[in-house]
Order: sequence, then C-alpha cells, then structure tokens
Amino acid sequence: MVADAVKKPQYPTVVVLIPAFNEENAVGNVIRDIPKELISEIVVINNNSNDATSENALKAGATVLDEPKQGYGNACLKGINYIHSIKTPTDIVVFIDADYSDYPEEIAALVKPITDEGFDLVIGSRTLGKREKGAMTPQQIFGNWLATRLLKLFYGVKYTDLGPFRAIKYEKLLEMNMRDKTYGWTVEMQLKAAKQKLKICEVPVNYRKRIGFSKISGTVKGTVMAGYKIITTIFKYL
Repeated sequence: MVADAVKKPQYPTVVVLIPAFNEENAVGNVIRDIPKELISEIVVINNNSNDATSENALKAGATVLDEPKQGYGNACLKGINYIHSIKTPTDIVVFIDADYSDYPEEIAALVKPITDEGFDLVIGSRTLGKREKGAMTPQQIFGNWLATRLLKLFYGVKYTDLGPFRAIKYEKLLEMNMRDKTYGWTVEMQLKAAKQKLKICEVPVNYRKRIGFSKISGTVKGTVMAGYKIITTIFKYL
C-alpha cells in the first residue's frame, strides 16, 4: 500500500503596504530590511511625492503605485484596491511607514500571532517596545495616551498605541470597509476591530528617530489636524 504523501506546509501570502510621501532618503532602507522570505510582494504607494520616492522604491525592488490624492488613508485604500487585482489570494496585509522609524525585520513578530494563534489584528506597540529618545514628540506621546484611553472608555478595548506598524488578516480588513482618507486611518481600524469583536493583540516593537522631517508631528498645523481627526473619528463611530 502506497503511503500517503506528506503534505507540504501552507505558508500565508503576506503583502506589505508602504504609504510614502516624500521619503526618497528612507524608503529604500525600509524595503531592504523587510524579510523577503516572509513576503509575497512589497507595495509602495507614492502619495503625491515631488522627490525621488517612486524611483528609489522601484530600484529597491518594490511595486510602486501612484496616488495623487494627498492623505495617508487615500494611499492605504489605493494599496488595498491593488491587492484585489492580485491573482494569488492574499492572507495577511502588513502596514509600515516609509520613514524608517520602525524596524521592518520585526514583521515576523507581527505576523506570528496571526499564523500561530489565530489573531485577526496585531498592533506593533511602540509603548511596549524600546523607543529611541526623541523618536516621538511630547505631543505624539500625549495624543497617543489620550486616544487609547478614549478607545477603552467608549469601545471597551485596551490598546497602548495607535502605531501604524501592524498586520491584519486580509479578509477582516475588507470586512471593516475602511473609509478614512487622512489621519484617522489607524484609529478607525482599531475601533472597528473592537466593534466587530476581532481577536486583537499587541506586540512590542522598537522605534527610532525617523529619517527626514515629519510632515505631521513636525509642524504645529500637522499635529493639530492629526489630533483633531483622530478624536473626531473616535466619536464618529459611537
């Protein structure tokens, strides 16, 4: 009798989305440090940059999409629409910023709770990890603290961070029907995950000073606009 064939392990299909606005000096580093053995495709969404972000991302080996409508959420939505067109079904989507403040090699730590323990959404928490001095401004730290406490108060979920470095099951991401087009993207995802009772966890991630100048926390206008959008998004879905 012929023995049953040994089944090959099924590895998840992981796509990384990197929204990028004027990150020509950093985006190549992010792409370089992503563990390629875990990833099916790296997609950089060039969000109306006027520098060499697109060219440098292409040189580093990423797929590059152009989204001329300014806004972090617009860029993320463009990336999700692209995933629809991929023939191979996507299992997990990882979001990471293009400024090299996160450590791309830690993607494995974000994906593991999904593949090994069945979590739906994994947030990379800068609060739980090691943060380089000066990597986050005081207003960022305070805003993060306030937003996470409002989420606990109104949605009954305990987060320590709204950090953009995260992994999520693609099917769950689609079910969220994400709408925000600017600064409220991350908090919208986290509150919708709570409302839909997804299995959520945080993992510690390290965080360093970004390359270049922050367009949000680096200006008073950007900080105020981001804070306002995050708070209004929290109350919008009550």
